[in-house]
Amino acid sequence: MSDLKLRNDACELDFLALGAVVHRLDPGVVPFRKARSFDVHVSGGEYNVAAGLSDCFRLRTGIATAMVNYGIGELVQARIRETGVTPFYKRFEHDGVRGPNIATVYSDRGQGVRPPVVFYNRSNEAGALLKPGDFDWAAIFAKGVRWFHSGGIFAALSETTSELILEGMQAAKKSGTVNSFDLNYRGKLWAPIGGLQRAQQVLRRIAGQVDALIGNEEDLQMGLGIPGPEAAARSKLDPEVFFKMIEGVVKQFPNVKMVATTLREVHSSNRHDWAAVLWLDGERYVSPTCQLDILDRIGGGDGFAAGLIYGLISGRKPQDALRLGWAHGALLTSFPGDVTMAKLEEVEAFAKGGSARVQR
Repeated sequence: MSDLKLRNDACELDFLALGAVVHRLDPGVVPFRKARSFDVHVSGGEYNVAAGLSDCFRLRTGIATAMVNYGIGELVQARIRETGVTPFYKRFEHDGVRGPNIATVYSDRGQGVRPPVVFYNRSNEAGALLKPGDFDWAAIFAKGVRWFHSGGIFAALSETTSELILEGMQAAKKSGTVNSFDLNYRGKLWAPIGGLQRAQQVLRRIAGQVDALIGNEEDLQMGLGIPGPEAAARSKLDPEVFFKMIEGVVKQFPNVKMVATTLREVHSSNRHDWAAVLWLDGERYVSPTCQLDILDRIGGGDGFAAGLIYGLISGRKPQDALRLGWAHGALLTSFPGDVTMAKLEEVEAFAKGGSARVQR
C-alpha cells in the first residue's frame, strides 16, 4: 500500500504510545475564576490516540507512562483500564505533600465569542522524571508492535523525556515497527527548558527518526523551523499552504514518508469548519470540509490521528484512512473530555457521508 511497511506478522500490540498522562479539570462553559464544580477527564496527547484506537477502533494498544501511587494515580489507572489500553508503568511514590504528581490541566470550554482557556500545573510531574532505561523496550518489542507513537508535549517536559523518545524509536526501528510523532508545539511548555531554539533542536533530532509526522502549519514552522508561506493563506482550509510546507519537510527529512494534519477555520468557540490533509509517499489527499458545532474541542486532533492510523493499520486506501481520521476527530468534538466516546460504526457512517438525523 505504501512505503510505511507495516508489519503483517503476529503482533501482541497494534499500537504503543509513549507519553505522560494527566488529569484535566473541566468546569464546562464557566471560567475557572467563577467555577464551583468541574468534571475530571484523564488525558494525554499520546494516550488519547491509544485510547481511541482501543475503545473505538478495537485495536490492541498500549501506553508507556509514569504512574504515581496515590489517589489521583488510582483514578487515572481506572480510566486507562476502562479504555482497554495495556499499561507499561514506571511507578513513583508520592510523599504526601509535594509529589511527584500526575499533572493537572485546567481547561474551560469557552462559549461563542469567548475562547477556551487552558493552563497547567505540571510542577514536580512524574512524567517529566521519565528517562532512558525506564522501560524494557527489548522485552516490549519482542512480542511484536506494529506502530510506535509519541509527541511534542512529552518531549517538552524535561531534558530526559526527549532522550527517552529517541531510545524508544530506535528500539522500534530495530524490530521493524513504524514510528510516528505528533509535533504538538506548545510554547508555554518549551519556555522553561530553552524556548524555541531548544524546541527546534530537540524536535528536529526526533523528526530525523520518524516515518510519519503529524502537525499543523504552526507545528512545522515553530517546531521544525520549516519556512512558512510568504503571505497568509486566504483560508485556513487551503491545503496548498500545507502541501508547500511538506516539500520543505521531506527535503530536510527524507526519512519521512507521511505527513498529516487537520485544518480548522474557527468562527467561534462552538462553530468551526473542519477538514484534514494527508501526504503519503509523495501523493496528496484532502478530506471533505464540514461545519462542526463544538461541545469540547480538546482532543480533536488526537481523534484525527487515531482514525487515520487505524485506517492505515487496517489496510484501507489512503483517502479512506484520511476520511476515517477526519470523521473520528469531528465526532470527538461532540463529546465532553479528550478521549473518544464514538463507536466504529458511527465513524464509518460519518466518513461515508452520514448525517445527524435521529437514529430510531
